Amino acid sequence: METWIEAGRVTVNGKLAGIGTRVMPDDRLQVDGRAVRVESTAQAARVLIYHKPEGEIVTRDDPQGRETVFTRLPRLRGSRWLSIGRLDVSTSGLLLFTTSGALANSMMHPRFAVEREYAARVFGKLSAEQMAQLLEGIALEDGMARCDKLEDEGGEGSNHWYRLIVSEGRNRVVRRLFEAVGFTVSRLMRVRFGVIQLPPRLKRGQHEELPPDQVRRLMDWLEKPAQSAPQPRGRRAANPRASG
Repeated sequence: METWIEAGRVTVNGKLAGIGTRVMPDDRLQVDGRAVRVESTAQAARVLIYHKPEGEIVTRDDPQGRETVFTRLPRLRGSRWLSIGRLDVSTSGLLLFTTSGALANSMMHPRFAVEREYAARVFGKLSAEQMAQLLEGIALEDGMARCDKLEDEGGEGSNHWYRLIVSEGRNRVVRRLFEAVGFTVSRLMRVRFGVIQLPPRLKRGQHEELPPDQVRRLMDWLEKPAQSAPQPRGRRAANPRASG
């Protein structure tokens, strides 16, 4: 389907469709000029928030027999949970699942640059020059990468915490950024993905489903030209130092 869209074979209401274009039941969808019936998916779309513990992998089957995130999720009939991006085995925190391929694609596609916010613990303290490097951009083996925002959260002894935002989901990009300036991340926790924050009440290994009205708001937000995260209200997202 994405190949057809990129080839310009798909139109919605007479206009060329793009990756992530939302199609409603009343819209006129055509492939190569032939009409395609559209079923309503907006109401059926479901989103699950999961607090991933360290040690779990984001795959359905593991040859090594390690525990996967899918073993804890509620079972579905007639559909299945799709992970919206991944977290490596040593990273904990917010992981999203959905039954909608279109929603998952919009959240992950580089074109939309959806923000991911992390809390990172490293050995040692970054200098002002090193923080500037991370904000300006660093050449990794697979291209340039940068932190959109980086804040010093303090720490004790040799451990220091930083809160940072990146707008991409490349494999281990946060860890590799810190490694590029000579630091090892000893703990990494994702606390926000787009406009969804990890609820402080959600303990490791627990999940909760977004109500339908919040799913609709999420889909509406993804349609906006430029996404921006809301300012935190009340309590911050889960504190990694206090989550056990």
